[in-house]
Amino acid sequence: MNSDIFTIFQNSIRENEIPNELYSEYGVKKGLRNEDGTGVLIGLTRIADVVGYKMENGKKVDDYGELYYRGIPVTQIINNQPADQVNGFEEVCFLILFGHLPTKKELKTFQKHLQDHYNLPEGFLAANILRNPSMNIMNKIQRALLMLYETDLNADDPSVENTFRQGLAIIAKMPAIMCYAYQAKHHILDNGSLIIHQVNTRGSIAENILGLLRADQSYTHEEAKLLDLCLILHADHGAGNNSTFANIVVSSTGTDIYSSFAASVGSLKGPRHGGANSAAKHMMDAVIAEIGYSEDTEQIERIINRILDKDFNDNSGLIYGLGHAVYTLSDPRSEILKQKAYEVAAQSNNLEVFEFYKRFEQIAKQCIYKRKGIRVSSNLDFYSGLIYTMLGIPEDLFTPMFVCARTVGWLAHNIENKLYCNRIVRPAGKYVGESNEYTPIEKR
Repeated sequence: MNSDIFTIFQNSIRENEIPNELYSEYGVKKGLRNEDGTGVLIGLTRIADVVGYKMENGKKVDDYGELYYRGIPVTQIINNQPADQVNGFEEVCFLILFGHLPTKKELKTFQKHLQDHYNLPEGFLAANILRNPSMNIMNKIQRALLMLYETDLNADDPSVENTFRQGLAIIAKMPAIMCYAYQAKHHILDNGSLIIHQVNTRGSIAENILGLLRADQSYTHEEAKLLDLCLILHADHGAGNNSTFANIVVSSTGTDIYSSFAASVGSLKGPRHGGANSAAKHMMDAVIAEIGYSEDTEQIERIINRILDKDFNDNSGLIYGLGHAVYTLSDPRSEILKQKAYEVAAQSNNLEVFEFYKRFEQIAKQCIYKRKGIRVSSNLDFYSGLIYTMLGIPEDLFTPMFVCARTVGWLAHNIENKLYCNRIVRPAGKYVGESNEYTPIEKR
């Protein structure tokens, strides 16, 4: 950037500063968050609920967390999955979209519809993915979504019925978009081999992903089931999470679903949202490189405090994978993944790394409480990257995996908002600047 322009920019920041106390003076909710950290209510939903605290006498009280899909605790969904089933994600998609658990016939019909739409449009792979790789797969997914618009003859029809049709097609195609985008990057930008497989139109979404990613297309039943579980836990998180709200905001203008989903992907990319799973893995890799799998509590405390002091990792002061906007004492998704991570680690001789993650989590929670007086829990992102690593999934795909699952939540909330709200989302901002008059340029 031109140094003179940069200087003007820096000066403008200082001249136009908004003092923090003005937010309290005018009752403005920073980040749509109340003073106690709870979210400002922005809508009504019957799709999902996120419970992480309770209110007693008007005050927020920490509590153990639970996630509900259509009123059913996600822990119940996970604990009741048949051992031979690897299409639990499809069952959850049906539940989220239709409001009830499917019969065997309904699930078979729904899964067959998705399988029939796994393939990308003719010529799409060569023209829009292989020739134009991206350093970040999330940006490539955004571009691919916008290019799908060009293949849809009814792309601009915002009706509920057409939105449903389009959304199901996107859910079905997302594994191919994600995996092919990775293969293009791996080949052209990372100088690896190019491996392109046909989609598996007989398998579940989890099986399709593993088959597209692996050179020999082989995977075990246990691996497919574990990935299926991860997809279930990522499927939705209420109307207020950033990417879903972004989808609601953009779609409320009446624009096409490809544009609103592309906005959601951009939101999910950020390390304060979906990108935190990759950020947590980077952080833990840096910690392990610095102190190994240390069992020395004081040594771990020192490096945690360095992170909090913005003196280690990315100097952000954030411990990725710990803390959440809603959950306080526990994140049910993290508790499920922690148990699964232990099981996989025990089977693959990775118990040392798992035990270090667990030790780091406990000590970090204590350090945060000492310094800030708040109780935090590990969230979904802390163990998901570890599980993906043990599954052999490249780090480039940690956050895109989130996209593959969350598209169903975006679709459900998009439709619900169209049906029962159907107003453009248009909040207000309070002007706190000075009153000025225009000065002709020769007098400035």
